[in-house]
Amino acid sequence: MTTFNWRLKGRCYHLGHDVPHPGGVVPNRLIVAREMDPQKIIPHLFEETDPGFHTRAKPGDIIVTGRNFGMGPKANGYIAMQAMGLGLVCESMPFLAYRAAVGMGLPVLTDCVNATEMCATGDELEVDFENGFFINHTRGITREYPPLPDALKEIIEVGGNTGWLKRWWAQQQAAVKAAS
Repeated sequence: MTTFNWRLKGRCYHLGHDVPHPGGVVPNRLIVAREMDPQKIIPHLFEETDPGFHTRAKPGDIIVTGRNFGMGPKANGYIAMQAMGLGLVCESMPFLAYRAAVGMGLPVLTDCVNATEMCATGDELEVDFENGFFINHTRGITREYPPLPDALKEIIEVGGNTGWLKRWWAQQQAAVKAAS
């Protein structure tokens, strides 16, 4: 494993339940256009849910959501979140949304029961995604949630599926050179 920073400390951005990917995380027009450039997506991240989010959010900040976050198997918003250095804590999210977030290299914890009840936007949070610790420094609350499965940590450490494939290909090329 690398020296990836699994512990984020930052401001909480509290969202509710049932935030869909199209229209909640990013506008549907970006999904339809298949926009994948993070610099073009970032200005529109959560614009329909939390206008101006991209101007306030900083690396290390943590989005805390309720049930059914990111419905719709799209990756555009996760690309922008990962590029901004954010983390995501959800009470639940559909499997395809979880797969897309991990595939983009976004640190994410899901199955975090009552996470939305333990914080509000602006609270100072610290989340250890590797071990599943959630600390709200503003309210003095600490919880332990299921950490990321070991099988997925490597994918997030290298920046998602693309980073994993690049590393795998480099290893294959090195093995070919070593064998010849």
